[in-house]
Amino acid sequence: MKRTLLAACAIAAIVAADPAAAQQKTIKIGLISTFSGPPAAIGNDMRNSFELALDHLGRKLGGLPVEVIYEDDQTKPDVGVQKTQKLIESDKVDFVVGYIWSNVLLASLKPLVDSKTMTVVTNAGASQIAGEQCSPYVFSTSWNNDQTPQAVGLYMNQKGVKTAFLIGPNYAAGKDMLEGVAATFKGQIIGRELTRWPDQLDFSAELSKARAAKPDAIFAFYPGGAGVQFVTQYAQSGLKGQIPLYTAFTIDELSIPRLKDLAVGIPGAQEWVNDLPNAENKKFVADYKAKYKLAPSFYGAQTYDAAYLIDSALKATKGDTANKDALRKAMEKADFKSVRGGFKFGPNHIPIQNFYLQDVVKDGDDYRLKTVATIVENDQDKHHDKCKMPN
Repeated sequence: MKRTLLAACAIAAIVAADPAAAQQKTIKIGLISTFSGPPAAIGNDMRNSFELALDHLGRKLGGLPVEVIYEDDQTKPDVGVQKTQKLIESDKVDFVVGYIWSNVLLASLKPLVDSKTMTVVTNAGASQIAGEQCSPYVFSTSWNNDQTPQAVGLYMNQKGVKTAFLIGPNYAAGKDMLEGVAATFKGQIIGRELTRWPDQLDFSAELSKARAAKPDAIFAFYPGGAGVQFVTQYAQSGLKGQIPLYTAFTIDELSIPRLKDLAVGIPGAQEWVNDLPNAENKKFVADYKAKYKLAPSFYGAQTYDAAYLIDSALKATKGDTANKDALRKAMEKADFKSVRGGFKFGPNHIPIQNFYLQDVVKDGDDYRLKTVATIVENDQDKHHDKCKMPN
């Protein structure tokens, strides 16, 4: 009886000294991405990068062991919602990480917010999340959808482009991307086409319309395999030598091995490129290549940062995931070293960051993205003033 009493007193003492350690032995992370079909390359890059971050952190977050549950959204909003609810209700995760597609994220937003599940979006940049639907529980380590195409629009102005034809997929991100270019491009938009998503892979009709319009430039947003198809058909149509193409999220480390020479000379913009010269980025890129025999993409870089963001918050709160306000405030500080260099959040939990001009260069037998210039520094999304975040 005395031993039982002593044991109970000892446990009580541990709880009093460090209640978080007593209540939370393992941090549970749910990572939602696409792991099937052509976009699986994106999901795999995100998973690889999160796993590499865990390797670098000793397979712990905030000093605590980690369990990661990976779920495939199949690019479908309804499936994404089901997987989100499973992670929250059945798996009882502490954090949800991921989301490639804006429409999947928007469909999943309500259960995330209603359950007050801390969420780190590592790609999807739906404008609603940056504005009127911002949440204390939702953070992004990527961007708002408008920001990257806005940087492309600024670069098109620098190149003296006077007329442009815009093409993208007909879903939330596609609409945001075209609006982003339109917001900063000072010339005239003489055509705009939205195509079926995600099943349309023949863009001959849209390219014919662009040819007939005779613009100074074409802007296109097509991620993943659709981007490979678009650039290939653009080159095969003979337009590459006639009308310059500017892109966002179309040419990256995942598509370059398939496009090779076809990608050379097609500029784009991004907040991360593999040759950024900070120490954290050099280690990330080198170790990713060593472990996976591939080059990481921006999808992976954003997901790698997510692990470090969560780690920094758990260290600050001593692993207490129950105190949502303390966890939120710790995450808002973004007290970690990013592969982008400096990293800070705006009031809507969207990063304020640089955007770079990138181009594909041939390096021996290989092709790689190169940072050409900084288009805009410390860019803040245009929706932040619509966000009414509680204190």
